[in-house]
Amino acid sequence: MGFTKRGIYQQEHDLLRSEVQRFLLSEAVPKLADWEKQGHADRQIWNQLGEMGAMAAMLPERFGGGDGDMRAAAVIYEEIGRCGVAGLGGIGVHDIVAYYLLNNGSDELNQHWLPRAASGQALFAVAMTEPGAGSDLRGIRTRAEKDGDDYVINGSKIFITNGIIADAIAVVCRTDPTADRGGLSVILVETDREGFKRGRNLEKLGQKSQDTAELFFEDVRVPASNVIGEENRGLNLLMAELPFERLLIGLTALGAAKGAYEETCTYVNERKAFGQSLATFQNTRYKLAELRTEIEVGEAFVDRCVAAHAVKELTTGQASMCKLWLTEMQDKVVDACVQLHGGYGYMWEYSIAKRYADSRVQRIYGGTSEIMKELISRSPALDS
Repeated sequence: MGFTKRGIYQQEHDLLRSEVQRFLLSEAVPKLADWEKQGHADRQIWNQLGEMGAMAAMLPERFGGGDGDMRAAAVIYEEIGRCGVAGLGGIGVHDIVAYYLLNNGSDELNQHWLPRAASGQALFAVAMTEPGAGSDLRGIRTRAEKDGDDYVINGSKIFITNGIIADAIAVVCRTDPTADRGGLSVILVETDREGFKRGRNLEKLGQKSQDTAELFFEDVRVPASNVIGEENRGLNLLMAELPFERLLIGLTALGAAKGAYEETCTYVNERKAFGQSLATFQNTRYKLAELRTEIEVGEAFVDRCVAAHAVKELTTGQASMCKLWLTEMQDKVVDACVQLHGGYGYMWEYSIAKRYADSRVQRIYGGTSEIMKELISRSPALDS
């Protein structure tokens, strides 16, 4: 029941995939139940991921990174999804901030933070969403007012992945309240700053082993040198990096669909009904054939997007199609796999039930499916 050999990956990527998979199965999967109870993964696991070069894998060697391209990162995101380790899904958000800094940060910020990001000694979060501002970032009200050489930040954020355990947070703030468009800046805020408070770890439908927090900023003073990129041009920075975010969500969706499919293949071969295994029934075989086809089609498009990103040619339209199609496919596959498990598929002790709960948000964060359709409709038509 293996999947087709993929042409964009070389032997070094196959070895990395095997290493990451072994690590996740031995060090992460057995701890998921404990992580669900405490609401986040243990800090030690991030250090271990750093030691094996899985944190911000595309960082240059001078910052302690693996100096890889998108293929190395893709292997890591896909395997986290495949193993069903929702508690480590925050690695994508961490990596996004690391690449914000790499591509736009000052030498001072990069020298201080990037080696720690690569080693797992520091964990990042991104704070965009607010109670009144989601996909439309122009509605952001958290403000940062200039005071000498500092910015003073006031406001709140919600639904922030890694918010409970992050060491530094890239906060999207309004720095020019007079601007009709733009006027936003991305400011790195260390979580030990006076006036910064974490709210509750939000109780979610799924992804219970990954922390998602409310954050509050009350006269939080940070140096102006903590601005990532240009002041008042944060929207441009965010838009430039969004294709990467949507690609990594697509990769996680692909891995999750594969993991659900593989678990279900095992289950239907072992489970018996009417004196024979479920796998021998035509309905089961045909449904699995349909799911495998969906996964392989999605895999082909994801690989195309990974290859495009590796040569800096991934467009907003392609990344939006990737996230839209792969997350919708993930939901379809996981739902069908629950059905094939029967009543056991609804039991929390079975991994497929957790995968079902975990999958739903994939169509929401990083831009909803509806927003993806809007972005695709604006992108250039396909070549004839």
